[in-house]
Amino acid sequence: MKYICECCGKEKEDWPAIVYNSPSPYLDISDEEMENAELSPDFCVIRYSDETCYFIRAVMVQEVNEACQDLDYGVWVSLSEKSYNEYVENYGNNDFEGGYFGWLANYLPDYEFDDPIPADVVVDNKTGRPFIYPHESFEHLFVKDFYSGISEKEAERRINKVLNK
Repeated sequence: MKYICECCGKEKEDWPAIVYNSPSPYLDISDEEMENAELSPDFCVIRYSDETCYFIRAVMVQEVNEACQDLDYGVWVSLSEKSYNEYVENYGNNDFEGGYFGWLANYLPDYEFDDPIPADVVVDNKTGRPFIYPHESFEHLFVKDFYSGISEKEAERRINKVLNK
């Protein structure tokens, strides 16, 4: 969709979001474990023999320096069972607001992930899916880039990388 940008006055086209259809751990489960997993557009539960993992779909917005738009990610975040259940119970309640601790559950392009990134999950059902914010104190290149922004060229390169898989 093309439009005239209010920021710069030029004709622009919205960038597509970088979207993940499932949390990364879902892609790694065996056929046997798949029988004990549930995936919907907004929720995922994986029951392993020794634990159960709970995930919800969320949005993350990364600033793009010197650009009129930001880069949106449709990602998954893992929650505790208690937080997951509260979120699911209030999913259809437009007045529900909440906040949770979670872990980013997707591997983003161009970053290495040895450990998951801790994040705050902010729920305001009036605005749609929850937003996640990585913990700024966590030392990881993505967290640094998230808070300092990336270049427009870098954002477009990431979008093209995902679209041209």
